[in-house]
Amino acid sequence: MNRTLPAVGMFALLVFVIALNLRPIMAAMGPLFPLLQRDAQLSATQLSLLTTLPVIMMGLVALAGPLLLRRLGEVRGIAVGLLLLALASIARGFEQSATALITSALVAGCGIGLIQALMPAQIKRHFGAKAGTLMALFTTGIMAGAAIAAASAAPLANAQGLALTLAIPVVPAIIALLLWLTISRGIAPTHSNQPPRAARSTRAWLLMIFFGIGTGAYTLVLAWLPPFYMQHGWRPDQSGYVLGALTLTEVAAGFVLSALIHRFRDRRRPLLVVLTLILLGLISLLTLGGAQAWLPTLLLGLGIGALFPLSLIVTLDHAHTPEEAGALLSFVQGGGYLLAALMPLVAGIVRDRAASLDSAWIIMSVGIVLLMVMALRFKPQRM
Repeated sequence: MNRTLPAVGMFALLVFVIALNLRPIMAAMGPLFPLLQRDAQLSATQLSLLTTLPVIMMGLVALAGPLLLRRLGEVRGIAVGLLLLALASIARGFEQSATALITSALVAGCGIGLIQALMPAQIKRHFGAKAGTLMALFTTGIMAGAAIAAASAAPLANAQGLALTLAIPVVPAIIALLLWLTISRGIAPTHSNQPPRAARSTRAWLLMIFFGIGTGAYTLVLAWLPPFYMQHGWRPDQSGYVLGALTLTEVAAGFVLSALIHRFRDRRRPLLVVLTLILLGLISLLTLGGAQAWLPTLLLGLGIGALFPLSLIVTLDHAHTPEEAGALLSFVQGGGYLLAALMPLVAGIVRDRAASLDSAWIIMSVGIVLLMVMALRFKPQRM
């Protein structure tokens, strides 16, 4: 059956709109922590689950990516992912108990995982010549959605209440779903055979652990930076603005990396620079506390924003065919997200017992030093 693909510009807009939906359900939790404690009686550990559980589901779905591609296909799978996000959001509008919030976090994580697992394959299959640009736009949309949610959550909750704030992500999710169902009618359904399994070599496991610890820095900051500043006397809306600014800095870092990374065939030098920025950002949180927030915001935003795409680039450097790349990315992201999900949970447990997040920043700093040692092994070579 002959079908006409949507124009690249239209598809690029669609990719961006869909990506906007993939982080608000997590990014809004930190700024809303005081209200969630008061209205839903959430402990710090339970709050951490609202970030940890979606990341766990993202990892499990990434590992199941080849199976989902065969069973659902890219077009239908992305539609299901958007529908799950919409259902999770509207459910939160009706019920804000701890059980309801945690259950909806699981549902949302499934939706996010489906979209993140299938959208890159959709882009690569139908818009291969523009794949780099579209993936950069996809990543930018993810970060932009997180920034908008972090900055707007507390002011919106103060003006309209917690229920409406938790439910509001249903609007962009439904808009994205309707646009996707309309525009993707020009895309033929995917019929995929089982791709080759990624070689479970020492290097593949090393890449997976590297991605997991690095992504753990992102999930830790996403969940606990606003409560950290509230602990130092900041208002919830102010702490949300800090997280929003940090996320926008991540977007800028991603664009800078995309423009410069082709100059470095050996990725170790940019990796060490990026990891140093993150380490300095964590140290500045420990030493400055609630003062001079611009410094850790800048350091962490630049470091974390560049580390995520750079981790994926390093992974692709170790794949020699598109099929091998897909299998390796599935393994690295799947296991990596499961590992990254532990960091917000550890921080929540620490927060419940110590009333301070300094221990969490110290643990993450040790992890970054470990990544520096691991990065030295990523000299370009065949696996």
